[in-house]
Amino acid sequence: MRTKLPRITGLSDVPIALPQFMDEVPVGIVVLDPDRRVVLLNRTLEALTGFVPEEARGVPCRYVLRSNLCFDVCPVLKAAENSESVCVEANIINRGREKIPVRVSAAPVLDLKGNLVAFVESVEDMRILQAPTENGARSFAFGKFIGRSPEIQRILHIIPVIAQTDSSILITGETGTGKDFVAEAIHQASDRARGPFIKVNCGALPEALLESELFGHQKGAFTGAVENKPGRFKLAHNGTLYLTEIGDLPLNLQVKLLSFLDDKVLHPLGSTKGVHVDVRVIAATHRNLEQMVREGRFRQDLLFRLNVIRLHLPPLARRTGDVKMLMDHFLHTFNPRFGKKVKSFDTAAHDTLLAYRYPGNVRELRNIIEYAVNVSNGHVVTVSDLPEYLTHSEPFSEVEHLFGEQESAPEQMPEPRSSDLKWEDAERGMIMDAMKKARGRRSEAAEILGWARSTLWRKMKRYGIIE
Repeated sequence: MRTKLPRITGLSDVPIALPQFMDEVPVGIVVLDPDRRVVLLNRTLEALTGFVPEEARGVPCRYVLRSNLCFDVCPVLKAAENSESVCVEANIINRGREKIPVRVSAAPVLDLKGNLVAFVESVEDMRILQAPTENGARSFAFGKFIGRSPEIQRILHIIPVIAQTDSSILITGETGTGKDFVAEAIHQASDRARGPFIKVNCGALPEALLESELFGHQKGAFTGAVENKPGRFKLAHNGTLYLTEIGDLPLNLQVKLLSFLDDKVLHPLGSTKGVHVDVRVIAATHRNLEQMVREGRFRQDLLFRLNVIRLHLPPLARRTGDVKMLMDHFLHTFNPRFGKKVKSFDTAAHDTLLAYRYPGNVRELRNIIEYAVNVSNGHVVTVSDLPEYLTHSEPFSEVEHLFGEQESAPEQMPEPRSSDLKWEDAERGMIMDAMKKARGRRSEAAEILGWARSTLWRKMKRYGIIE
């Protein structure tokens, strides 16, 4: 039996479907029944939380928004008690386990006799207004992207400029350099900031699923398509679609993406009718797309279309002066998270961290500081608090024992050192170091690393530490 959609009457000559009306509002909106169960949520809130309306319908609001206020001072209950709207700032946890600062407004909905029939909540993404760094280094930051080196200052100065255009942007750079943060900063500085910011990893899904995920599908388009699916392009309407690992996009989907970039019309699987969508596309990759074009693995015309504006993020080893700034930034970030009061690094730890080359870039430095704050028992990070692979005097004696034979370095490269290790090797070393400190107890090792047990188990399987 098909559910009858609620309608709005009186605005026009014909009734308007309420869900379609709500989808055009650029702020997250959810309608709740008197028991605070979800009746409707709009497309903006779907993009913000990761929950689709079919999944959320009938579910208590606290399991969809997952706000820090849900089990404390619920704004909906407060609105009901005072019989007026309530506006509070809070955090929500989306389906991707990301904490997002929001402004929540809640109000009761009464019928003509004054009886409570529903609640309505609006959820506004506040990341654009969030302080860029915990230590107040505003002049060296834009959103979550920070740095004082000349290369990063150039990028920070250009972000507000390119944010005001709708041109396609291609962000390149090694893994861990901060491409995701730059893409989000551009979105938050643009006129589309109130619209959704949708991220899709082009290398994370099989080709068949990726096409449906991006462009959507109609009911019956393939086996298992039991209902219409809007796709990420449509969910990003009036906002930004961020395509990370664009170099992993299959050739046939490259053609479809090129077609969309030309006319802004998408064609869902199984549909003969195109849908116009207003979306800005930002793409990112760590691969050499020009080389892939020469090898026939990436379309040259798509590269030209994406490469209207290109930003290249340098590796951390080339960002003069940024390592120290990031060390302090991450120290202040993880102190409150782990309930620690670590104030600084001793001389040996400081010099070790500044001398390291960081093949995993900012992500590696972040993980190292997270690990150090986790294991530190005092107010100062010492060398003994750092992962062993950073300080081992004979790096390849223990590393080869733990990781197996390494790839040989190119002839023009200098003698291999611990700083030349790949991030995968570094992370494996951190796991082994944590397991030694925990004497083989995985739950304690996971706690040392600041991971869930399932995350530790998955990474140990990935690196062949366990069968």
